[in-house]
Amino acid sequence: MKRAWQRMLSGRRLDLLDPTPVDIEIEDIARGLAFVARWNGQTVGEHAYSVAEHSLLVETLFCRIAPRSDAKWRLAALLHDAPEYVIGDMISPVKAAVGPGYEALDVRLTAAVHIRFGLPAAIPANVKKQIKKADKVSAWMEATQIAGFSQDEADRFFGKPDPELMTGLTITLRPPLQTRDAFTARHAALLKEMS
Repeated sequence: MKRAWQRMLSGRRLDLLDPTPVDIEIEDIARGLAFVARWNGQTVGEHAYSVAEHSLLVETLFCRIAPRSDAKWRLAALLHDAPEYVIGDMISPVKAAVGPGYEALDVRLTAAVHIRFGLPAAIPANVKKQIKKADKVSAWMEATQIAGFSQDEADRFFGKPDPELMTGLTITLRPPLQTRDAFTARHAALLKEMS
């Protein structure tokens, strides 16, 4: 069989087809996500808008949607795109074209990440639905603020979000290492709250 693992800067060797929680480190996830561009890099600004930055925004929006949620579900929101640190970010139409193989890989990686950080392999449907809602609001904000979509166009693709959810929030574009550090710090704060 050909190599199906990725060597991480931490020294871990992650098997992409059969990932184990012991081979997952937050520093690898944070660095990888900080260097993966959303929207295939087709955004305005001096820096790419990274999956790490997106994940921080989704967790913030999730907290507004479910303000009484446990820290573990806020952590799940932060980590909702964690597998993309090794498989990259694809726009939804491409994921659909790739088919069920991509989804199966994503599910296995997500389960390993969740277990590594004390979450259930699969999160409850109601929590997953709230995270998905936060993800769609984030996509709408990104589309209209940095990806060149009109509001009408974003409404068609992502749904019209509740304006109150977005009050005071703007898309942030930071250098990758700054975003990595913010992601890692938020992860540590949530883990501390869970203990």
